[in-house]
Amino acid sequence: MADEQIQLTKKDRLHVWWRSQFLQASWNYERMQNVGWAYSMIPALKKLYKTEDDRAAALKRHLEFFNTHPYLASPVLGVEMSLEEKRANGAAIDDKAIQGVKIGMMGPLAGVGDPIFWGTMRPVIGAFAASLALKSSWLGPIFFFVVWNVMRMAFLWYTQELGYRQGENITQDLSGGFMQKLTTGASILGMFIMGVLVPRWTTMKFPMITSTIANDKKSLVDFSAINGTGAHKAEDWRNVIDQIRNGSNVDVNKVTTLQATFDQLIYGLMPLLLTLVCVWLLRKKVSPIIIIFALFGLGILGYWSGVLGA
Repeated sequence: MADEQIQLTKKDRLHVWWRSQFLQASWNYERMQNVGWAYSMIPALKKLYKTEDDRAAALKRHLEFFNTHPYLASPVLGVEMSLEEKRANGAAIDDKAIQGVKIGMMGPLAGVGDPIFWGTMRPVIGAFAASLALKSSWLGPIFFFVVWNVMRMAFLWYTQELGYRQGENITQDLSGGFMQKLTTGASILGMFIMGVLVPRWTTMKFPMITSTIANDKKSLVDFSAINGTGAHKAEDWRNVIDQIRNGSNVDVNKVTTLQATFDQLIYGLMPLLLTLVCVWLLRKKVSPIIIIFALFGLGILGYWSGVLGA
C-alpha cells in the first residue's frame, strides 16, 4: 500500500498567513526576520513532519538569515511551503535547495515593496484620508485604517497562494523582468496621483497687488438707480443684478494680484513647484528637518513682506 501523500490544506495555509502578519515582531540585527519567518512556518511544519527530530530540523533550517520587504515575504512563504510539502512526500530536496530559493527570491523582492507600498500606496491612501480629516470628517482615520489593512492582508494572502501553487517556477517570473515592470508602473502611477493631490493639501496664497487700473465709468454698475421703495426698489435691484450679469464692473478699480497671475498660467502652479523643490532637496540628501524649518522661515518672511497671505 502506497504511503498517503501529505498535503497542506487551506486551513494550514491560513494559519501561516495569519502568523506572517507578525514577521517583524522579533526582528534582530544578526539574522533579521528569521525568527518571525520560522514562527510563520510552524503550522506547516507541524502538519508535514510527524517526529520531533524532523520538526526540529525543519525549524532549524528556517532560522537561517532572512530579510526582505515584510509584505513581499508572502510569496516566498508560499514557495517554501510547496518545497517542504514535496520534501515531506519524499522528493529529493535538501536544505541547501530550500535556503537557496529563499536567498534567490528575497533579493529581487526587497526592492519592489518600497516603491509600491511605501512610495505609492501608503502616501496616496494617506493623502486621501488626510483630505477627509481636514474637512473635519471622522471617516479620515477610519478610511486609512480599513483600506490599508484590507489591501495589505489581501495582498499577503493571494501572493502566498501564488507562491504555493507556482512553487519554484515563480522564480522564472522574477527573472523575466516582471518585477521591474511592476515597480516602474507603480512608481509612475504614484507620481501621477500625488501630482493630482498636491493642490488639495498644499495651499499657497499670494495677495500681493501687482497692478491697479481704473475701470471705465461707463462699465460701472449704476447703484445710484436704487432709490425707489416697495415694488419699485425691488425692480431697481433686479436692474443692478442684470448689469452685473452682463459684465458691468462693481469696483471702481481693477486690482490684479500675484495669485490671479499664477492662476492664469496654471492653477496650482506654485504648490506644485514647491513640492518639486522639496523632492529635489530630498534627492540631494538634504535633511527633512532642515526643509521643514526652511519652509517655516519662507512662510514667515513671505507673510512679513506681503507676498504670502494667511
